[in-house]
Amino acid sequence: MSSRRRRLLRSLLPFVLLTLGSAYALASWNWCGRWTERPPVVLGQARAEGAWRAGAAKVPLKPPYPVVVAGYAPPRPEASQADPAPQARAVVLAAGDVKVGLVSLELLLVPDELVAAVRQRTAGLGLRGVVVTATHSHSSFGGYDARWVSQLAGTGRFREDALEAAVAGACEALRQAAARLTEVSLEVGESKDPVLVRSRAGGEIPDGALTRAVLRGAEGPVAELLVFAAHPTVVPRQRAVVDPDWPGRLSQLREEKGGVVLVLQGTVGNVSVSYGQGEGAALALSFAQAVSGLAERAVPVPVAGSTRLGFARVEVALPRPDASRLVPSYSRAAGDNFLCASASRTAEVGALALGPLELLLLPGEPTVGVGALLAPRTGATRVLGLADGYVGYVETPEKVRTNEGEGRRQYFGPTLLERLGSGAELAARAAGFTP
Repeated sequence: MSSRRRRLLRSLLPFVLLTLGSAYALASWNWCGRWTERPPVVLGQARAEGAWRAGAAKVPLKPPYPVVVAGYAPPRPEASQADPAPQARAVVLAAGDVKVGLVSLELLLVPDELVAAVRQRTAGLGLRGVVVTATHSHSSFGGYDARWVSQLAGTGRFREDALEAAVAGACEALRQAAARLTEVSLEVGESKDPVLVRSRAGGEIPDGALTRAVLRGAEGPVAELLVFAAHPTVVPRQRAVVDPDWPGRLSQLREEKGGVVLVLQGTVGNVSVSYGQGEGAALALSFAQAVSGLAERAVPVPVAGSTRLGFARVEVALPRPDASRLVPSYSRAAGDNFLCASASRTAEVGALALGPLELLLLPGEPTVGVGALLAPRTGATRVLGLADGYVGYVETPEKVRTNEGEGRRQYFGPTLLERLGSGAELAARAAGFTP
């Protein structure tokens, strides 16, 4: 290197250091500000008793190909086809003059913007409540979440047309389901196989429980709700094909018997590493077949004497985001700012009562430990995740404080569960859960 170039570099060094220092100071400034703490607020509630009616539909989602395959950190492949195609599946439940819509999308998650758009566009259907859930398929399409942290961590670069594809599919499924209401009976069954699932991140061990609710009409099943928890990460992350993983295959298998089948994620577990043979799509099908067999063993029993339908949704104030477990200490403030820019200051917790089935709805990924705390606290028979928004993992306060389990990945501090839990209690009471 010539002496002239060395002198030039030495002269530029102070400016470079000043620029870096200024950038660090700017990123470390407290852009989050103060986050208001307030009691939870009921946003909507409805209760009714009487003969049940239900309608169901499924509609293919039409991603704007080529589209990013979501579910993992970069680099992400782009897909120009799907195999099998991701779906939107909906059921509209009715009793008396109360109608509630439930739509399940074969996507990684459902952000607030998506949920709000679906509710706005289906306002004319006369639904007292609309619940939007995701199957959490890690190999479906992305691009529909505008939040920075989601774009970086899972869904890829935001595209309006990707969001529109998800919203349009959900709305059309709800419209078709609402137009097909017919009298139904309710049947509920449960079964369990711990071999199918394992714990995530060293947390509590899932019990492999499956809840099966069948809404049966005069000509056969109208809809089937399957509550089961196992991360859909079976399909390889670098496969350049949109794929709904095992939940999509499970719904297809069950629908051969009639009706529309919605797969709802419970408190999180992983597909067992000791289960099944093969890999990728073949293993996803094999796992779906095993869960379908588990559903068959959950022999549904007709529900007699309980014809209630209850629904409530509650808004809670979220705690300030906390990146202390996610980034090095020297970049803590910058990490907090990044999370703040991606986080809503509120979240929604819901409750749905269908006869004896009382479902608590959380906007994230509650762990097994969280479910064990919230179920007795609210009276819920099952705790569901990935519903009506996404706040990331929800772990017990103890594990967040000690940086264990999914606490290592939680976007908020240890007070998150208490905020959501207070809202859950209020939602459960408003929906008429049995104490």
